[in-house]
Amino acid sequence: MTQTAQSSTSIPLAHCDTASERVLVLDFGSQYAQLIARRVREQQVYCEIVRHDISADRIRELEPKGIILSGGPASVYQDDAPQCDGELFRLGIPVLGICYGMQLACQALGGKVDNAPSREYGRAHCHIDNSSDLLAGISTETQVWMSHGDQIAGIADSFMSLAHTSSCPFAAIKHQELPIYGLQFHPEVTHTPEGGKMLGNFLRGVCGTSGKWKLGDFAAETVAQIRARVGNDRVICGLSGGVDSAVVAALLAEAIGPQLSCILVDNGLLRQDEAQAVIREFSAHFKTDLHVVQAEDRFLGALAGITDPQEKRRRIGHEFIGCFTAEAGKIEGARFLAQGTLYPDVIESGAAVDGPADTIKLHHNVGGLPDELGFELIEPLRDLFKDEARRLGLQLGLPEEIVWRHPFPGPGLAVRCLGEVTRERLMALRTADAIVVGEIRQAGLYRETSQSFAVLLPVQSVGVMGDSRTYDDAIAVRSVNTDDFMTADWSHLPYDLLARISTRIINEVSGVNRVVYDISSKPPATIEWE
Repeated sequence: MTQTAQSSTSIPLAHCDTASERVLVLDFGSQYAQLIARRVREQQVYCEIVRHDISADRIRELEPKGIILSGGPASVYQDDAPQCDGELFRLGIPVLGICYGMQLACQALGGKVDNAPSREYGRAHCHIDNSSDLLAGISTETQVWMSHGDQIAGIADSFMSLAHTSSCPFAAIKHQELPIYGLQFHPEVTHTPEGGKMLGNFLRGVCGTSGKWKLGDFAAETVAQIRARVGNDRVICGLSGGVDSAVVAALLAEAIGPQLSCILVDNGLLRQDEAQAVIREFSAHFKTDLHVVQAEDRFLGALAGITDPQEKRRRIGHEFIGCFTAEAGKIEGARFLAQGTLYPDVIESGAAVDGPADTIKLHHNVGGLPDELGFELIEPLRDLFKDEARRLGLQLGLPEEIVWRHPFPGPGLAVRCLGEVTRERLMALRTADAIVVGEIRQAGLYRETSQSFAVLLPVQSVGVMGDSRTYDDAIAVRSVNTDDFMTADWSHLPYDLLARISTRIINEVSGVNRVVYDISSKPPATIEWE
């Protein structure tokens, strides 16, 4: 093990040839910024999310083929509204403003933005007035998704209107001299059925991209880069049983084979029988050097009395470092640490160089960890979204059982056990969670749902079991459907399935007398409760 801290270098996709055609999304606080990036990548064009105040000089260095200005919750005419470097409109790089981004571009170039006389939220019928370039091939009457309280009150002579709705005269605009476009609605959401075609028109017709970014090429390039960088040294990969670490392990196994050592820290926060499944899968499929650390007592001791979710994450991360360091010290010749960090982790942790600075949540596998462990960091998936990682896993030959396993949070059941984390509460939660997943599998709905699990609430309520009064805990069942995990809708599970889940949990889980079903969408809720 290297004793001095090394730089936390990764192998980013941005350095691959397949990312030569890059599009930047400037994030103004939109709940859909990551979804915009996903939709661009679906067009086989590499996309990165960057800060809204990124300088024009930095944009020049990145040499993007196009720029997309995201939506946002602010009003452009407010004193503290987020702004962009006005010089970017003069770089000659095509710009597409969406909602707030459209208003910002219009205001910067002489237009007027004001509070809308009639706010639009939800589906709207849009009439196309000019079907050239951006709106080529779009139906004359098309459905779009609006979400705005402000709108363009007047455009400068240099702009022209491309589309309108009954209450929005400038639903789409175009600058007559510069390659600058705007959409008041959101083309990135599924509620705008022809939104993908509009984004494709911008990427192909306006930006001139050819769509060269492919996961197969990415895999081959990344494997070659890992081999070149690692040489004869050893790489350690932390396993969690999740999809991300499995795909990383598959990439490394292909790249360096026996030079890979995997460590599984059994922290007592895993799902039922998960540690045994990981040992079985990775011993059989990868035949790798696997180290298992039994650390349940250590983690539960650190979590005793802690109820704040962020503090739970911090303590779990701290204990993970201690366990991992001790085990890694037993592995000779280890210089690199590989992790399954995904692009949303990087963005939400504020760890991207040019990315948004706000931290939404802490991840114990993003930022700070490599310096403390004394390894150089390899994060081959840090530029991929979850569905891209799944597709890559299939291309690498991983079994579908691993690839399609429902996501599991890094801190494990600790953030599904609301309130204090104890051995007894974890036992109840683990049993309830196994019932939820097992019944959904039995109903043939596991692949149709994206993430399903149980949450133990620190809420007691009165019940009756037999002739006795009870005052026990409640379990919340959560199941969502999503394509990208940026937005999600609750799964409309059959009533009889929910009834079986509820009956089994109450009958089989000691100390629980009530089961509720979470019907919140994301946004405004998140998928996980903590």
